[in-house]
Amino acid sequence: MRPSRRTTAILVAILVVCLAAAVFSITLADRARPSATLEETLYIPSPSVLKRMSLGYTGLLADIYWTRAVQYFGGKHVLASHEYKLLAPLLDITTQLDPHLTVAYQFGAIFLTQPPPNGAGDPDAAIKLVKFGIQENPDNWHLYYNLGFIYYLEKKDYGAAAQAFEQGSRVPNAHPFLKLLAARMAERGGDLETARMLWTMTYDDSKDKDIKANAISHLRALQVDETVPRLEQLIRQYFERTGHDPGNWAELVRAGYLPGIPLDPAGHPYKLAPEGNVWVAVPDALPFITQGLPPGVKASEMPKL
Repeated sequence: MRPSRRTTAILVAILVVCLAAAVFSITLADRARPSATLEETLYIPSPSVLKRMSLGYTGLLADIYWTRAVQYFGGKHVLASHEYKLLAPLLDITTQLDPHLTVAYQFGAIFLTQPPPNGAGDPDAAIKLVKFGIQENPDNWHLYYNLGFIYYLEKKDYGAAAQAFEQGSRVPNAHPFLKLLAARMAERGGDLETARMLWTMTYDDSKDKDIKANAISHLRALQVDETVPRLEQLIRQYFERTGHDPGNWAELVRAGYLPGIPLDPAGHPYKLAPEGNVWVAVPDALPFITQGLPPGVKASEMPKL
């Protein structure tokens, strides 16, 4: 064996032994101190230093750090801790060492997002982690899915959620539901034009009859959500001019405010309700609407597809 190869082999062997010893020592420490927080255990906290020391075995080190992150999270969770200070650094080191270890992004984001004592309660750190994962794995649609739901559930940022889902929907072999979720988030966030575009694209691109029917239902809902406020504005204008609300749609037609009695997308006349409100006649015929709902009927809080 050449001297250079012998030296490399010896160094690799030493590295493996040291890593194994480190893991073994920490395991013993964990068993000896089951109630300890172990916040002092970060191994070596610098990814760049670890990469230089790894002699190319960064994947092995990443697995060790991911295992440590899971152990750390599990220990904190068992103790019902409200602080997970080392969780984000451990996940950062793990993914810096192996940017393609996608399980660390998916489950790490869950660990970071869940509110204490079930997790770190840090959705911003989760977003940062998943965005790095997307940067390093742009063809993994699951990461866009994870990011969209963090924005939706934790940040209530429907525009950002819609953008994440929409970007993910363009990844090869992405699940078709991403496009549906993108449209729903845009609709939920009040961006009706974007929602209409996305639902129209969903209808045009899909061959599934159920998905097409669902897209049509959402497009009808968007039409209602635009029409009802416009009708209520006309009623206010009529009141300002005459001093009283119209008794029926015919009055608005005669006054030139409308070309005819307004119908909803299901073909039913809108109801002219008290105090200038406009209701849909049969809400069950128009799922997903947020405007024109009679008293006692509420829009769903969940992102129905």
